[in-house]
Amino acid sequence: MLNQNYEPLTICSVRRAIILIYLDKAEVISAIDTKEIRSVYRRFQYPSIVRLVFFVRVPFKKIILSRKNILRRDGHRCQYCGHTSNLTVDHVIPKSRKGEDTWENLTTACVKCNNKKGDRTPEEAKMPLRNIPKRPSHITFIKNFAGKIDEDWKPYLFM
Repeated sequence: MLNQNYEPLTICSVRRAIILIYLDKAEVISAIDTKEIRSVYRRFQYPSIVRLVFFVRVPFKKIILSRKNILRRDGHRCQYCGHTSNLTVDHVIPKSRKGEDTWENLTTACVKCNNKKGDRTPEEAKMPLRNIPKRPSHITFIKNFAGKIDEDWKPYLFM
């Protein structure tokens, strides 16, 4: 679902999209041609993307810094070796060197890599990061929630 200015808001069910369209609160931007929804008197395109007719002011979406969200941001993969099991959260700059608990300093690591890196920076341990940790946007989590992303969605998710 897009806001009036085409900013992605959320992923909603087809049922909710049809209700918004029926109430003239949304319009279909993209539909799946091979499917349709029928009622006794009307036919609706099967919506893939809907846009709200009126602008909805959304407060700033601050994503909480938590272990679960760090794992989600990093795709449940170790950022040193790529493994997907026995994951922990690692401080890029160790806490003993005044490393803080921030989005930019926390990353996902498997137990083996976390122990190997120890109390050193990735450069000192000669363990480069696959992705530089950064603060995610709510769009990142929409992408993760969606799983498989439809080709029609990509222009709106900044891909």
